[in-house]
Amino acid sequence: MKKRGRTAFIITFLSPAVLLYGVFVVYPLIQALLLSFYRWKGVSKNRTFVGLDNYKELAQDQTFHKALSNNLWLMVVGGAFIVVLSLLLAHGMQSNHKGVRVLRGLYLFPQVISLVVVAIIWQFIYNPEYGLGTGLTKAIGLSGYGQPLGTSSQALTAVGIAFVWYALGFYVMLFSAGLKQIPEEVTEAASLDGSTGFHRFKTITWPMLWSVKRISAIYIVINVLNIFALVYIMTKGGPDRATETMLTYLYEQAFTNSKYGYGTTIAAANFVIAMILAAILMFVFRKNPEGERA
Repeated sequence: MKKRGRTAFIITFLSPAVLLYGVFVVYPLIQALLLSFYRWKGVSKNRTFVGLDNYKELAQDQTFHKALSNNLWLMVVGGAFIVVLSLLLAHGMQSNHKGVRVLRGLYLFPQVISLVVVAIIWQFIYNPEYGLGTGLTKAIGLSGYGQPLGTSSQALTAVGIAFVWYALGFYVMLFSAGLKQIPEEVTEAASLDGSTGFHRFKTITWPMLWSVKRISAIYIVINVLNIFALVYIMTKGGPDRATETMLTYLYEQAFTNSKYGYGTTIAAANFVIAMILAAILMFVFRKNPEGERA
């Protein structure tokens, strides 16, 4: 009887959350997947079933390939910068000095403002006439880098810098929390053994941050694949598709070209790619050295 009562108690408290998740997450996902098999302009109720034609078109769509490559570039290059910079900042901000507390507020600033505001700020920074970035490049003699958002070879890097600046604070918090979880007796033992500098980081700090690294990698994948507002406001995917991402291309196809079925196909592909990459990361980080030592 006690076991039956416990089960009824768990079901009672979980059912509202499960119901809401099913209505607002699972059901829309199923509807979107079904819609990807249709040709639909999004205005009338008339839809034409085309089977896998949308997916075949997507597989040959060079613009989608370009968008996917841009997403992967931001994921790999931008993700590497985020991890390195956030880890360095987290290391440097372990003390409780007053200046460190001020710096914590500064790197968290992008997290408390709208992403739209972030995009507008960086538009001003990159403005070719009066932007801060333009002034700096001219001051150091790099006149050819005065219009990064209007130059195909520079635009993606410029957007990547803005993305790193925006996302950095969250990952600094993650790594700071991870560093604080390292037992003091471990670091003291390392000091007694003469382990310092990079050797201590390699043998103690980096392995002990295993769970934080896994979470950070998965979050970077999700955040990059979901990037839209920053790119759309700054460049709208241009110039010449140089900063096109899967979601900006989805928006163009669905809301500009009224190809809702094809746009949903892009969304389905984006979802599948996210799941595959997340599964790969979970496999890579499946063994925890912390647990093995324990």
